[in-house]
Amino acid sequence: MSRTIISCAVTGNITTVAQHPGLPCTPEQIANACIDAARAGAAIVHIHVRYPDGRPSMELAHYREVVERLRASEVDVVINLTTGPGQRFVPSEHDPKIAAPGTTLMPPEPRVEHVVALRPEMASLDLNTMFSGTSVVINTPRNVRIMAGMIREAGTLPELEVFDSGDIHLARDLLADGTLASPALFQIVLGTKYGADAAPATMAYLKSLLPADAHWASFGIGRWCYPMLAQSFLLGGHVRVGLEDTIYIDRGVLAPSNAALVEKAVSIVKLIGGTPASAGEAREILGLRRQLPRAA
Repeated sequence: MSRTIISCAVTGNITTVAQHPGLPCTPEQIANACIDAARAGAAIVHIHVRYPDGRPSMELAHYREVVERLRASEVDVVINLTTGPGQRFVPSEHDPKIAAPGTTLMPPEPRVEHVVALRPEMASLDLNTMFSGTSVVINTPRNVRIMAGMIREAGTLPELEVFDSGDIHLARDLLADGTLASPALFQIVLGTKYGADAAPATMAYLKSLLPADAHWASFGIGRWCYPMLAQSFLLGGHVRVGLEDTIYIDRGVLAPSNAALVEKAVSIVKLIGGTPASAGEAREILGLRRQLPRAA
């Protein structure tokens, strides 16, 4: 590739403040982390929001403040908002069909209301249904279709997050029936427990299932972050880092910041012969047009 897009997932909804005291939580902290990551070399920032105490949030006001701060800044970066929250079901021990505390499963429409309102250039769209931690992540084809349609109507590019081969087969069906437009952008997630293994052979296999015209990136969770970053580049994919994916910059050493993780990613890409893409180059590669809110 002529340019490699580096994305930074600055906070996620799984990493905790107890794990990393510097995890950005307030909208101001998240926006500043995105700005610093962009200055370090990230072309795209992938954004979850939090309550100030660190709990995951789905509040439109939190997303709006982050996005407005980024759009008002002098830093050019592609904004990628998550639609992941709202997909978890925790079965009760006494009756597994009854939801236990911790369940966030909801209809598809509320999961994308912030995308409709804020019209970011990109939004993630999870295609996985799998066991995750103590819960089941559920993304039915019906719900994915509804979310995909709303994302598309907003003029936003869906980033298709795939955790195993079946997710790619679902994506291909959605492309075949016109729910998703080509060329699609895939994000291959490796190293989650009970998901696809973080190994070169796994990445190569999953890449082989993608449509020929697809754009794609991949990342590894935890200690697999940097090996999978290099492997993704070697197979022609784009890359991702950030405190959502790993809290360490070296074995046993907490990352000082998201920007430090991006700096390491830039170094790895350059050392193995690549050139990181700017935000403008990322837009050109992915066919993005910078989005602004509709007039009130």
